[in-house]
Amino acid sequence: PQLTIERQCELLGLARSSYYYEACPESRETLDLLRRLDQLYLHFPYYGSRRFAVVLSEEFQQPINRKRVQRLMQLLGIEALYPKPHLSRPAPGHRIYPYLLRDLEIVRPNQVWSADITYVPLHRGFLYLVAVMDWFSRYVLSWELSNTLDSRFCRTALEAALCWGQPEIFNTDQGAQFTSQDFLEPLQQRSIRISMDGRGRALDNAFIERLWRSVKYELIYPGDFASGQDLWLALDRYFHHYNWKRPHQALRYLTPAAKYHRAPTKYAQAM
Repeated sequence: PQLTIERQCELLGLARSSYYYEACPESRETLDLLRRLDQLYLHFPYYGSRRFAVVLSEEFQQPINRKRVQRLMQLLGIEALYPKPHLSRPAPGHRIYPYLLRDLEIVRPNQVWSADITYVPLHRGFLYLVAVMDWFSRYVLSWELSNTLDSRFCRTALEAALCWGQPEIFNTDQGAQFTSQDFLEPLQQRSIRISMDGRGRALDNAFIERLWRSVKYELIYPGDFASGQDLWLALDRYFHHYNWKRPHQALRYLTPAAKYHRAPTKYAQAM
């Protein structure tokens, strides 16, 4: 309290204008477009900005040009699912690791983990959700929310997941959050093999993409959350239900927790 604002900014290496700056929130129209674009992408992940521009223009009954759709898709962190260059670009200088999961048989827990980020709409804004999943069991080991697409909340989720143990292979896409040294450091320190999806191949991380589809259809869009606090509490309940109580068809109606901990549930045994 004894320090002046000017001195505080000087110590932090910030311009004084940064102290007074207030970010402008997205308009209601833009938030509605983001929400609808995310819903459309769940149905048509192979659509590009041109097709989305046509669909959105018809639905909102006003011209929405391709450049605006491209900006919205960049905010959402989505791309059309077909091979092309410059997809999920890493930051300059970040190392890209090869994809290690092709033709690999996943036969045990903690053999392969993966992480991914998705957009989550709110009434007056949006947040980003990251999750770490065990591929064999579909068990969600950890998750975090953030209002920015940086590596810090991804690192937090990774460190929380590593409290369960560690995988032999950890797979992500080539996004800058996952190729940053800050994120990769805990994996390298534990000699965990690092795998990254090929460019334009979102299906390389298909299991966690299916998780996002379930989260959004079963919680996000029906819930229509007003605040990040409400969303956090709802996600906490949802992931507990998803892991421990929701039978998974691909697991022969075991829950992910039963598969991960190798303890069949009564429901699964009855099936």
